[in-house]
Amino acid sequence: MSESKWHDLGPVEDFSGKPLQALHVGSKKLALTCRDGTFSAISGTCRHVGGPLGEGTLQGEYVTCPWHGWKYHCSTGLGEPGYEEDSVPRYDVEVRDGHLWVDLKPATKAGKSVHKKHALDRSIKREDGPVRVVGISTTAMNTDLPRYSTSDSLLETSLEHARDALGAETRLIKLNELSFRACEGYYSKAARACTWPCSITQMDSNDQMDQVYEALVFWADVVLVSTPIRWGVASSLYFKMAERLNCVQNQVTTHDRVMIRNKVASFIITGGQDNIQAVAGQLLLFFGELGF
Repeated sequence: MSESKWHDLGPVEDFSGKPLQALHVGSKKLALTCRDGTFSAISGTCRHVGGPLGEGTLQGEYVTCPWHGWKYHCSTGLGEPGYEEDSVPRYDVEVRDGHLWVDLKPATKAGKSVHKKHALDRSIKREDGPVRVVGISTTAMNTDLPRYSTSDSLLETSLEHARDALGAETRLIKLNELSFRACEGYYSKAARACTWPCSITQMDSNDQMDQVYEALVFWADVVLVSTPIRWGVASSLYFKMAERLNCVQNQVTTHDRVMIRNKVASFIITGGQDNIQAVAGQLLLFFGELGF
């Protein structure tokens, strides 16, 4: 059994005024807490995807990761109730002669329970079959009082031609009929905080953006996106979808993994000539970044 490695952090008063803080001691990253004058220390690295626990918040007795909200007891390192096995190491802390000391030898080991994989967390394989075309409508409207949409009409006609004249399999996804959250900017916290599957998709089983991910990444060979022009740009639903697709492109950054290969994207844009070149240019650039 390895010996203790006590380290003098410095005067107690340097730490007593902060409920939670991040400490770097050599190669160790610690999350130091102070509750009612009592100090505790746990590992500063979240067991999920490595978020900095010391930069999170102290909610009651639990340190909450600033990336995705995983929680660990400040003095034991155990996960929140129901997820105790998802734990981080804790470190012994003592006050000696007005100084705060920490034993850099972990008092406990990290633990991680077996989590069921999300359905989207699988290898990308093109299954046998004819060419597959998915149409994605980004037109917003009142579903109780629908109206005629030029972009929707052209999209439906295109899918009909692909199906009946060309023998392709087709699907139609109307973003207006899906319930999905806006991107919450995990990439702005850190590149590794933007995960695949999307962090929101993993946390919220009711989020229906999974239908778009399934179609674009796994099912379709051809993606046909339709949008009206709204004040010189694509529809708001288009941008809501596009921001949620950052997790697809980000896999190249974090894992050198190209999610989109051997696929084609094409676009239907209606709205006269009010900034059509800029709208088309944005769509072409964005889907090119994804790998189309």
